[in-house]
Amino acid sequence: MLIGREKERQILQNALNDEYSQFIAVYGRRRVGKTFLIRESYDYRFSFQFTGAAKMTARKQLARFRMALKEQGLTDIPPVFTNWTVAFSELKRLISLQPEGKKVIFFDELPWMDAPRSGFLSELESFWNGWASARKDIVFVVCGSATSWMVRRIIKNKGGLHNRLTHRIALKPFSLRQCEELMKWRGIEMTRKQILNGYMIFGGVPYYWTLLQKGASLSQEIDRLIFSKDGDMYDEFSMLYASLFKKPEPYIKIVGLLAEKKEGMSRQELIAKGGLEDNGGLTDVLSDLEWCGFIRGYSVIGKQVKDEVFQLVDHYSLFYYEYISGQRHGKNFWQATEGTPRYYNWCGRAFERVCLWHVEQIKQKLGISGILTEEYAWRFVAKKMQDRQTKAGMKKEGTQVDLLIDRSDGIIDLCEMKYHEGRYSISESYLDEMNHRKDIFKETTKTKKSVHIIMVTTDGLVQNAYSKEIQNEVCLNDLFC
Repeated sequence: MLIGREKERQILQNALNDEYSQFIAVYGRRRVGKTFLIRESYDYRFSFQFTGAAKMTARKQLARFRMALKEQGLTDIPPVFTNWTVAFSELKRLISLQPEGKKVIFFDELPWMDAPRSGFLSELESFWNGWASARKDIVFVVCGSATSWMVRRIIKNKGGLHNRLTHRIALKPFSLRQCEELMKWRGIEMTRKQILNGYMIFGGVPYYWTLLQKGASLSQEIDRLIFSKDGDMYDEFSMLYASLFKKPEPYIKIVGLLAEKKEGMSRQELIAKGGLEDNGGLTDVLSDLEWCGFIRGYSVIGKQVKDEVFQLVDHYSLFYYEYISGQRHGKNFWQATEGTPRYYNWCGRAFERVCLWHVEQIKQKLGISGILTEEYAWRFVAKKMQDRQTKAGMKKEGTQVDLLIDRSDGIIDLCEMKYHEGRYSISESYLDEMNHRKDIFKETTKTKKSVHIIMVTTDGLVQNAYSKEIQNEVCLNDLFC
């Protein structure tokens, strides 16, 4: 069963009815369901399909390609493919032998096919530009987990494939609602709070969720999958980055630096903290991590673009650095950890990340889906001791807001996000803290808009004298919209 993906599936299916040939690229992080989407959308019926193999030479890739052509109906095939020119020529011959109608050609794990000095990409360009696009019956679909390669070589190609794509599909992780649908389809009973707790570790990566088994609690399954040596996700971190990047070390270094600072770091802070060189290589690494959805680069309201801050938002990577990196615990570790102060501190940070992945649901609850908005974060750092006092005597300490919704109707929603067991009761001191943060924000940004404090909680608010000052609230159920 294909859950969600209605828009993406429609693009793929519409290509079968288009008057002209179509070239479609599907990209996204490892385990997000790219291959499954394509296969399900075309009911597993392809005129030709081939999957590249990791870390193989061009000669071995060509040998596998030749075997795939032979297995899928091509006869009188040369005994050896010496280059990709021959390989694509034989592919054309296979397609020309097939009956009238749309022919779907599917290349899976395309980046792995591009072995060094193989000439693969130039022949791919020639195949599309000189042959497939000149016909009206080809649907050419390519995908790959190495997102940086897909973006640079296909999506943003500056050579023969520049602006040649008909469609590009960036496959995103599931939302909370889609994870809930997946669990129901698999017959696994989970409350929404349990799904949230799973999402804070797995994110919306469908494959991770399919590893959960019936009859066990979520905490038992986390121990089995992640902390047991024979668990399916025991080595997932190293495999994840190795599958996405040919040289994963600089990417892991950046992610590790960002994991140390919840609010994120500017480019200059990363350079200083990590001893990095300020060059195009760093720009590429940051850009690749954004394309893959591991980090977000956000503008700080009132700052220039060059002051962009980068923040780690990948759930599994954050979990890894909190509980796994440099320390391998026993198989029952997670069950013993739940309920501890450290656990709830982590839940608070992880819940904020979940909210950042569900901004559209928050806007829907606030009734502003149809209003033009921009989303920011904001942080204030008191640089000098004398800066910590305003003229009015108000103490100005460093503070951070992860989500600001700047609305075109003259309002800025300042979102406070709280993970809590049961309804959250706002105390007088916490209300003072929020109002203080709001005052610093208004003073430092010089905004003329109204600033509304919005509470985003797991189970809602206790209605008391202090909750009345909150302009609106969003709870966990609203994030499942």
